[in-house]
Amino acid sequence: DAGSFQEAGVIQRAYNLNFPLHAVPASSVQCPAWSAFSVSSPAVVLETVKQAGAGAGAEGRPEAVVVRLYEAYGSTVTAWLQTSLPVKKAMLCDLLERPAAQGCLPLGQQGLRLSFTPFCVLSVLLVLSQ
Repeated sequence: DAGSFQEAGVIQRAYNLNFPLHAVPASSVQCPAWSAFSVSSPAVVLETVKQAGAGAGAEGRPEAVVVRLYEAYGSTVTAWLQTSLPVKKAMLCDLLERPAAQGCLPLGQQGLRLSFTPFCVLSVLLVLSQ
């Protein structure tokens, strides 16, 4: 018995197969490693990062982005979403990017604390500093 699909990393391997990295020629200048986002739990998949539309949630500003995540293991989990982007304000939103009733999410040093139920999809609207 080789263990569960979670232990085998099936979801990550499937993404690697279906969305392989493409090498792009670059200059010989060394650049430091950089990642815009990280998620603390392997059960949570960051599926989408996109510029927010011009609806009420984005407040008509182009510096807002939507991050969509889902819980993939069928578990209840709390995960931290961290970003190197200059986030001024964060809030949960619906699929039409309208802010949820609970208002802004607290921004801590660990990032945004997000709670997931099994197979839950969350959309987070991030308004960035200019």
